[in-house]
Amino acid sequence: MDTPSTTVSAKTPFADTLFGSDKHGLGDSEKNDLSSHGSAHTHDDDDDDDDDQASVCPPDTMHGWAMVLCCFFLMMTAIGPTNSFGVYLQEYHTRVFPSTPTTTLSWIGCLQFGSMCIFGIVAGVLVERFDLRVVVTGGTVVAGGAFLVASACSSPIGLLFTQGILFGAGGSCVLNTAVSLPGQWMDRHRAVATGLAIAGGSLGALWLSFATTAMVANIGWQWSLRVTGLFILVVGLTVAPFLRKRVKVPPRSKIIDLAALSNMQFIVLFFSTLFVSGGYFMPYYFMPSYAVVHLGLPSKWSANISSVLNAGSIVGRVATGVLADRIGPLNAFLITSVLSVISVLAIWLPFHSKAALIVAALLFGFNSGSAVSLVPVVTARIFGIGRLASVLGLLFVSYAIGTFLCSPIGGILLDRYGGGEDYLSLILYGGAFFALGTLLMLVLRLNMSRKAFVVV
Repeated sequence: MDTPSTTVSAKTPFADTLFGSDKHGLGDSEKNDLSSHGSAHTHDDDDDDDDDQASVCPPDTMHGWAMVLCCFFLMMTAIGPTNSFGVYLQEYHTRVFPSTPTTTLSWIGCLQFGSMCIFGIVAGVLVERFDLRVVVTGGTVVAGGAFLVASACSSPIGLLFTQGILFGAGGSCVLNTAVSLPGQWMDRHRAVATGLAIAGGSLGALWLSFATTAMVANIGWQWSLRVTGLFILVVGLTVAPFLRKRVKVPPRSKIIDLAALSNMQFIVLFFSTLFVSGGYFMPYYFMPSYAVVHLGLPSKWSANISSVLNAGSIVGRVATGVLADRIGPLNAFLITSVLSVISVLAIWLPFHSKAALIVAALLFGFNSGSAVSLVPVVTARIFGIGRLASVLGLLFVSYAIGTFLCSPIGGILLDRYGGGEDYLSLILYGGAFFALGTLLMLVLRLNMSRKAFVVV
């Protein structure tokens, strides 16, 4: 009988056919690093690699945990403002631009994360090729400056370019660093470390939502944008000088290497994260309004449900990291994804009550965090840590596509088929997205190993 202690490497014969056999040996997961995404690997290259490996710091050290802490705060500046956009959306819709359609205004928030992911391709190359201190400093200045410039805008178009696209462009450098760096510094505890770092985004969204609500009410939306921009600048510029890479990546002739696109495992992972990310954002965007519009609860319940989602996500990202280190990241991803689908289609959809909504929000928040925290770990298991930043940059495009396909269309479904109050079609659409992504992740899991009780 197979036991859970059996470990399966992502470097299966199927992957070997595409990338060649393994020749690196920095650590268990580092053995999967690609040899400059090419097959020409000479003995001289091996000698150079040995010299590089001799100078590599060991993983799982206190220095590594310090890097995880830095990434925790970086995630707070990248994801916190994105997930708290709902406060600005309500202010823009009701007071600032009341004649502008909600769909148009919602694109500001959609472009924040979407452009962050699209620019992730370039950010991955920058993170891989240049000093992290320079990359994160530049990204922080652009992201924080975007909020400062947005405070002077007087039209939705201006906010689309500043609070939306410009913030996403700068935030991409911060986000890519924060999700890829823990994987370099951790080996045995990689999933936990990545989960802890990404939990900073959930914590940032949790407190920044309440802080933004208070600021908008007391000092106005423009000063709220300025304070948030200054917060991004202070935190980012404080953390940036401490950032260091553990693994030196050899230079490549290609600026953007698309070799991963020829790997079937990457293609399956790409489309899996595309559908999962689309389903992931639907409850975060629409559960809060569901509580007020559909269930008729007081307006404060919009913030309450958002808090339940983010609080569950903080705990869940750490807990799923612990689980992933024990049973494997792909196994943990599958389990939590199935539970996320259940929370949407089996709890949120059929039961129309406050209690059911709280349970669905808590269960979804706890389990869905793996859609962000475990993807870098799964990617590192397949491709290794050397090219993790650039491969994640390509993979982030799937998040952008999923966000654009799901959330705006969900709003259209709500308006066209639900009259703005019936969320049935919206919930079905988001749940189906997440379910399809989970099914594709199962295909990847079976490709890596058909045995049930193995660490994958």
